[in-house]
Amino acid sequence: MKSLREIFDNHNGRLIHKWDHYIEIYDQYFSKFRDREINILEIGLSQGGSIDMWKEYFGSKANIFGIDINPDSKTFEEEKVKVFIGSQDDKKFLNDVRKKLPPLDILIDDGGHTMKQQIFTFEALFDIVKPDGIYLCEDVQTSYWKLYHGKYKRSSTFIEYSKNFIDQMHAWFSEEPNKFKVDYLTRNIKAIHYYTNMVFIEKENMTEPFEVKKGTVTVGFQGETGADALNLPLKTKVMRKLKKIKNRLKR
Repeated sequence: MKSLREIFDNHNGRLIHKWDHYIEIYDQYFSKFRDREINILEIGLSQGGSIDMWKEYFGSKANIFGIDINPDSKTFEEEKVKVFIGSQDDKKFLNDVRKKLPPLDILIDDGGHTMKQQIFTFEALFDIVKPDGIYLCEDVQTSYWKLYHGKYKRSSTFIEYSKNFIDQMHAWFSEEPNKFKVDYLTRNIKAIHYYTNMVFIEKENMTEPFEVKKGTVTVGFQGETGADALNLPLKTKVMRKLKKIKNRLKR
């Protein structure tokens, strides 16, 4: 079976335009989907070359869907390839497309790359990605480019927006439930991977983490700070904390 690098390097059909380092990273995350009945959506089709690449890479069982603002992209349609024409800026369009799509194994946002488009798309379509699926936002260097409404540390960029997902993954451990609580993202994001220009989000049905133990305790606990505190059973730590609070209230 050819690697994606071999497929790309030997391609001589319609234009494929990617950053070179994407190829091996695609392979790392997408290889498990090869020769399976999958649904893949790519937003931003350009000259249509990536459709050819994905067809060869994933095989004849894959259903490929595309979104592009250029009406000429409709000519890319063929058996097992469906194209929707419209803009990521248009929430109504995205919601209409969403109703026509099956649950997705892979979603690649390689569209207009503005902050509004990337965030709109995630909010409209992430929940139709299947558990064990992949959501990929490409070309996130635009989070630092003014032309795309980006800027270093600007809160409205996709990079800064997606950093919040890291917090939400850990909401199980929140001590401020009114401000920071378990939500859809907590229950559906397994992992986030940042690469140069790329953000991969692995989706999974997540449940609250729980501790497990094996073996025998051989060293006594020395206190509640530093590494020793991490070894204390969670229930013990909570009870001691509550006792301290109770003692303060008595003063």
